[in-house]
Amino acid sequence: MSTKPAARGRPLGWRLLRLQVLAVAAVLLLATGLAGREGALSALAGGVTCLVPQAFFAWRTGQARGGRQARRFVMNLYRAEAGKFGLTVALLAMIFVAVPPSNPISFFSAYVAAQLMPWLATWLWRDGSTPEPR
Repeated sequence: MSTKPAARGRPLGWRLLRLQVLAVAAVLLLATGLAGREGALSALAGGVTCLVPQAFFAWRTGQARGGRQARRFVMNLYRAEAGKFGLTVALLAMIFVAVPPSNPISFFSAYVAAQLMPWLATWLWRDGSTPEPR
């Protein structure tokens, strides 16, 4: 891709969420094919455990913008990250207590695939303007 992510219309958090949804969908299809319904439900639970906190983070960080609101933006960023962490812990606890995954490999595969997307996004969205090594 030749355009930078900042040049596109949506904020970065929502674009990352879209990549995470695609990763979870890929793992979900793979788990369905390999492990059947139980694998699919476990992968779905793992994906939701990662996607819901990311959606909260994207929503929370998009509330303050502009140069004059830098302090508010940073505070929203800290609150969003704390909320994302708290939601992740709560969802993991809730899923393992209420509905233990019948296929832990599918659960953690979907969770890890969604977690890796923000790291991979920097590689996928780079603009090719890295300097040449000397």
